[in-house]
Amino acid sequence: MKFTDRVYGNFEIDEPVILELINSKTIQRLKDIDQAGYFEPYFPGTAHSRFEHSIGVYLLLKMYGAPIEEQIAGLIHDVSHSAFSHCIDYVLDAGSEKEHNHQDNVFDEFVRKSEIPEILKKYNLDLDYILDDKYFPLKEKDLPDLCADRIDYSLRTATVFREIENGKYFIDNLLAENGQWIFKDFESAEKYAKLFLKLNTDYYAGLPSAVMFRTVGDYLRYALSKSYISETDLYTTDKIVLEKIEQHIKTDSKLSLLFDRMNNKIGFRNDPSDYTGKVFCKSRVVNPLCKHDGKIMRVSEVNPSWNDIIKQESEPKEYFLKFDK
Repeated sequence: MKFTDRVYGNFEIDEPVILELINSKTIQRLKDIDQAGYFEPYFPGTAHSRFEHSIGVYLLLKMYGAPIEEQIAGLIHDVSHSAFSHCIDYVLDAGSEKEHNHQDNVFDEFVRKSEIPEILKKYNLDLDYILDDKYFPLKEKDLPDLCADRIDYSLRTATVFREIENGKYFIDNLLAENGQWIFKDFESAEKYAKLFLKLNTDYYAGLPSAVMFRTVGDYLRYALSKSYISETDLYTTDKIVLEKIEQHIKTDSKLSLLFDRMNNKIGFRNDPSDYTGKVFCKSRVVNPLCKHDGKIMRVSEVNPSWNDIIKQESEPKEYFLKFDK
């Protein structure tokens, strides 16, 4: 299968297990799950899917010679995302606005109930091993470290929002050694860290995201309370959920109001002195490793002022929203 990725370029994917997983219903569903949630009303033309990101994580791991098990772990890592991605953390009580961890909490059970175990069994691959991140340090690590997931979604966001042309500069300056992502020099590491900071400030934890999370969360939560949708529907696709709810808009004035808020048709402001609702956004910051003066060092070790950025940006962002109506 030929695949063209906007970040990494052209690839030939020919591993039978990878092809079968990609073509499975579980991974195909991700084509209709927006990576950011519901960002189009705020940034038109920037929609990109969880499927694209999942393929990207797999390709990145493949490029750097990760074992097939780690490539698979990367490919399937987002299959448990609900419709509208991290907006689910603002809908269900089990989610966390500050941590955005609902998808991680249900991942193991979700995968085991899918067709993925049978596909892996067919190729004599150990499901339990693939589901255990401790074996795959390139694929997953906690902030502020780099991992394939974090590298891909940041370069993808930067490309989609035209902060960079593509990921070539950063990929050319990255090494994967002893389970760690390391930049070849401090200059490229700092450049990436500052790019990631901009993405967090403008997009991941910015005001538009706060409004999106709150309004989509309110819309879906209300629809659930009125039984316009069920919790099971949340694990279909964005389009299916929207279509189920929209048929009630003309007869439900509150739903109509929430729909207009969600689609950025009603003004809002962030005002701690006059607000009707608070919302948190998970904040992200990275502290990459790099080669510098013959040693492997973190950006913060070469530039100590980065420690202040890490401390500041590691805390969730809090917004105080007031809508015009």
